[in-house]
Amino acid sequence: MRVRLGKARHRSKKRLFKEARGNFGGRSKLLRTVKETVIRSRAYATRDRRVRKREFRALWITRITAAARERGLSYSAFMHGLKLASVELNRKQLSELAIHNPEVFTEIVELSRNARSSAA
Repeated sequence: MRVRLGKARHRSKKRLFKEARGNFGGRSKLLRTVKETVIRSRAYATRDRRVRKREFRALWITRITAAARERGLSYSAFMHGLKLASVELNRKQLSELAIHNPEVFTEIVELSRNARSSAA
């Protein structure tokens, strides 16, 4: 008896086309091109989940650097002072404080500065 793939084939194609929606031209209309597009997009998605983490960390460090420099301290000196003062705020939290609560960030900078001066 011969096997008919009509329903299963339609379902798998429908799944692929749904995933390729929003692409331009044949990338969302032609089966072969859609398959290539979807495979490539999955590969990029996997890779870029890790890249996104790197990019956010770099952004937070840039923000902290700018805020610390405004208060007369380099980023590395600031972070070293925090370590000496046993402050366990992560870079994301420090970045948010620098943007939304500058007076609190100023206090943290002073705490870092005092810890460095007492250690030296």
